[in-house]
Amino acid sequence: MPRFHRTIVIIILLLAFLLLSGTASAAGIQAYMGDTIPLSGYSPSSPSVYLFLTGPNLPVNGVALNDITKRADEGGFTVVSVAGEDDRWSYNWHTSAINGRLDEGTYTVWVVNGPNDRSNLQNAEYGTISVTFSSPTISITTQAQPGSLVISSLPNNASIVVNGQYRGKTPLTLDNLDPGTYTVNISKFGFSPSTATTNLQSGERQEITATLPAETGSLIINTTPPGARVMFDNRDAGLSPATLADLAPGNHTITITKDGYTPSTQQVKITAGTAIPVNVVLSPSSPFSALPMKTPGLTQVTLLALCAAAATVGHIRSRSR
Repeated sequence: MPRFHRTIVIIILLLAFLLLSGTASAAGIQAYMGDTIPLSGYSPSSPSVYLFLTGPNLPVNGVALNDITKRADEGGFTVVSVAGEDDRWSYNWHTSAINGRLDEGTYTVWVVNGPNDRSNLQNAEYGTISVTFSSPTISITTQAQPGSLVISSLPNNASIVVNGQYRGKTPLTLDNLDPGTYTVNISKFGFSPSTATTNLQSGERQEITATLPAETGSLIINTTPPGARVMFDNRDAGLSPATLADLAPGNHTITITKDGYTPSTQQVKITAGTAIPVNVVLSPSSPFSALPMKTPGLTQVTLLALCAAAATVGHIRSRSR
């Protein structure tokens, strides 16, 4: 055959190969089991094209696309007519309706211009289309339901701060809250604050109750002279100097007593979180009460001196008359 004619034949065969090929991209077709896969192409050299399939766990020479129990080397093809003036063929491959089951993996669809299986393609014009099957996945998306927080306190009318935002006073119900973590701060003047952290689930209703202990104050008591007995609301609180802690806020009575001194009673007001100093100076109950009593001899001398002073004053007054 002349070189020119041989070149023309090769060009025609290449053109036929390209026209027989389907409309798959270079990466092939990605599909799920059960999909309908449209296949199409052109075949100017035959009135029909013969389709067969090769791939995982199938006979090596192929099977019909619509019935994988029919072997291509035994005449099992899917035959599609070439229609129209443009020599186009098309076929919708219903993978959910084939006779048999395909495994996951990559398959090759062979398009041949005659009834030739894979072992008999040397004198045929053909093209191929790659199809990769994977199993469909099932995903479940649940829509989160809003939750609620029911907040109360003892005593009532305490301020509520949720995740750093002021929301009102107790008792309070917060609805339409997204699931998540919430930090609840509850506070009231004169009481110790309370903090609670909770994880609110979808559609959950949670109750938070806080008992706020009253804040306390203290007294720092000093007396002159020291060592005086301290009574707080008629209860013995020890000797001065004394520090009285954990005292309830409000008005209270303290009484200071010491032998030889006039008792002192006064009202004090305790303020929460505050230490209040109280200084008491006791007055002697008689002129001799404040005298030192440590040495008996010294006491006698002091008394004699006082008596002598009194006698001298009396003598001076009598002379002056």
